[in-house]
Amino acid sequence: MTLIRSILFSIYMYGLMIVFGLLGVPVLLGPRSWARAMLRAYLSVLWFGMGVICGVRFEVRGEVPTGGALIASKHQSMWETLAFWGILPDPAIILKKSLIYFPFFGWFAVKLGNISIDRSGGASALRGMLRQAKQRGSEGRQVLIFPEGTRTAPGENPEYKPGILGLYQAMKVPCVPVALNSGVHMTNYCGLRKPGLIVVEFLEPIPPGLDKKEFMEVLHQRISTASDQLLEP
Repeated sequence: MTLIRSILFSIYMYGLMIVFGLLGVPVLLGPRSWARAMLRAYLSVLWFGMGVICGVRFEVRGEVPTGGALIASKHQSMWETLAFWGILPDPAIILKKSLIYFPFFGWFAVKLGNISIDRSGGASALRGMLRQAKQRGSEGRQVLIFPEGTRTAPGENPEYKPGILGLYQAMKVPCVPVALNSGVHMTNYCGLRKPGLIVVEFLEPIPPGLDKKEFMEVLHQRISTASDQLLEP
């Protein structure tokens, strides 16, 4: 039954992506606010189907940032890559560059002013990411990064990549950690693992100005501890 639900939801999700993508082509020629509204509409319909087909719903806990902010989130599935566009007011998500070449998804990612990074680009790619992040933050947007650098299984807590430290030092704003448990219910590519409740929890912000060691330790401890607690029955 789980496999059947997963297949049905995949058909539903990618079918919706094609429909909204085609309808959204004219939207891409307008202001960014049009693309943001179209994406939010897509997510609303997607989440409805996720509940009906998969029996998976989600809730947001904690205080969601509304102005310029730096956000560091746990990353367990493709679900949150999409979901944060609906949860945050105006996010600028840091994505690997290859994603912007995906039809529909990539078009909207570029139009919405997200930040793509070439992982093989070395120091120059990092400098470009920091420059764009500072600009997006100054525009009142929420800069979001997945500090693990890739999706991880629930319960895994690897060391973080250096990008989050560079952002924290460059932007000089509080860093908001985010815990979640999406990997319990959804696979890497939004297939169904099991019905239930996905929780996205915004944690206590980390103030600017901490040294490298303290910041990385505090960030890792808060995200990993809270995410592991969300795995408990």
